[in-house]
Amino acid sequence: MTASQADAFAWHDGMLVGYAPIDAAHKEFVVRVAGVLSAADAEVAAALQALAIHACEHFAAEDQWMADSNFPARECHSAEHAAVLKSVAGVQARVAAGDAAAARSLASALAEWFPGHTDYLDAALAHWMCKQQHGGKPVVVRRSLPVGPALAGA
Repeated sequence: MTASQADAFAWHDGMLVGYAPIDAAHKEFVVRVAGVLSAADAEVAAALQALAIHACEHFAAEDQWMADSNFPARECHSAEHAAVLKSVAGVQARVAAGDAAAARSLASALAEWFPGHTDYLDAALAHWMCKQQHGGKPVVVRRSLPVGPALAGA
């Protein structure tokens, strides 16, 4: 992913799942991944560390919600979290050995992975949590943004 692609991996309303704690964590996740993508070589280890800390906290919170609420797809969802954390730890070791490109490669893979994880597993968890807490599905309001040439004049 190039610097311009890193800029393209930014938070937008299409990433909303309708459960405020998850949406807040996802906003920070996107910022952290973009931070690794755009970090200079000298700063990539710190950016990756910030992503690692956030991912541990973010995934632990989701895993706890799933455990506390008996979320049916917990094993699959938690397994994806564990795989990401394992990858992050492995890449941190490579970065410590001087391979800054490994961090950007991981961040690029996470940018590709995140939308599917969010659309399927996190959206299902948001639906489950809202149903448990409020008796219904989450309400998600997404702004309609112009596309193509109309965007240039905005």
